[in-house]
Amino acid sequence: MEREYKNVANAGGATYFTGVEIEKTPTQGLDTLFVVGIQPVDEIIQMALQRNIKAIYFGANHSFEVDNDDWDQWKPWEDMIKGVLKDPALFWCSLDFDLKYQESFLETGLAEHNRMIPIISVKLPYIEQLGYNAVVKIDDIGFNKTNPGVWCHRLPDLMSTETFTHWQEYNDDELLKGEHGTLR
Repeated sequence: MEREYKNVANAGGATYFTGVEIEKTPTQGLDTLFVVGIQPVDEIIQMALQRNIKAIYFGANHSFEVDNDDWDQWKPWEDMIKGVLKDPALFWCSLDFDLKYQESFLETGLAEHNRMIPIISVKLPYIEQLGYNAVVKIDDIGFNKTNPGVWCHRLPDLMSTETFTHWQEYNDDELLKGEHGTLR
């Protein structure tokens, strides 16, 4: 993914970058190490400790992509995140993943960790063109299957200034240099 960083313009191929978490998550405001793709656990921990970082954001830059039916592709992600979560007092961990991975994510057991933040990315292009009456429905896989019911939220209510992060705010992230994270 090509994007802007504080220290590099139009950079692609990032492996690690840092910044203050600006999205409205439990780690908002914390210095965060963003990890693109699968990286060595010891390197992630070392980079975070050197910078006194308490939050690690996995799957940054839309890098989480696996075949939902292939556990061999899930295993390196699961091992990496669980390796960082071994000492639950050290780090908060987030994983940014598409909605299509939600059920498989639950099977990893990662959601059972108190300092794990699943960030379920729901892509809604051209959202403002849907109109004032649009509704987002949080549904179930069938009638009365896994949830106690459904939740409907009017789209304009979800699009409040309190929950909005403008693209410009991401430009303060700093691309890091390192064995696996070189400037390109």
